[in-house]
Amino acid sequence: MPILLPFVAVFIWSVNTIVNKMSVSVIAPGAMAFYRWFFAILVLTPFCLPTLWRQRRAVATYAPKLALLALLGMVTNQSVAYFAAQTTTATNMALIMSLVPMLSLFMSIQLLSQPLTARAIVGAGLSISGLIYMLTLGQPLTLLSSGARIGDGLMLVCASSYALYCVLLKRWPMAISNWVSVYVQALFAVIMLVPVLLTAPSQYIAPDAYPLVGFAALGASVLAPAIWLQAIALNGASRTAMYMNLLPVITAAIAVLGLGEVLTHYHLFGGGFVLLGVAISQQSKRLNAP
Repeated sequence: MPILLPFVAVFIWSVNTIVNKMSVSVIAPGAMAFYRWFFAILVLTPFCLPTLWRQRRAVATYAPKLALLALLGMVTNQSVAYFAAQTTTATNMALIMSLVPMLSLFMSIQLLSQPLTARAIVGAGLSISGLIYMLTLGQPLTLLSSGARIGDGLMLVCASSYALYCVLLKRWPMAISNWVSVYVQALFAVIMLVPVLLTAPSQYIAPDAYPLVGFAALGASVLAPAIWLQAIALNGASRTAMYMNLLPVITAAIAVLGLGEVLTHYHLFGGGFVLLGVAISQQSKRLNAP
């Protein structure tokens, strides 16, 4: 059924957050970041190269924008998450990434000339309050003395980077196919990640890491985007986007069952406020849509 497609895509991305956490003990983050997109390119090349050749002139025109999108969406967002996983939990990673719609909304005020509404302000206040409560383990005042964990800070960088990526995609409509856009961005990402790979403690893929790299490259980078694009085509962008709100819930459930992470009151209370704030912000965006 078409309605199940976005759920399947979100489930794959949720599992990939768990893969991020599991990869910490078996492969260097820099190597994981590089090989994910390297193997994704190998799989995509037979399907995307002919279309890329036909659209090569347009791609050359958009190359600087595609390179920046690659830096934001594939290098900064998805690759930094592997480093963040060393010092934070999969549950925190998913909850912080759930801020992306709200961050995109506020970035759109400047970049897309969207109005600032009272709902957006209220939603932002709730989400930020919930996030602080969660990241400080239910003791917000400790943020002033000890700050947040490095991993949580890195995930905020990831969320902000991906939010800007989403806004720039809307600001820069390009006359090329979606898959060519993804493919060229992945090519740029691999080039940018070469120094990251070379400076990693090890460039080796241990046997235990192959399933994780394979899932990240094929599942999260090829299969899930393909399903998501099909879901948008069949269900519409707005209806499909709502399924992203399930990502932290599904990830938390898998983390508890698969990684033994414990859901505490600060996850439930703080995370609930994060999701409530995001929902209010998204409602604000829908009310102001033409």
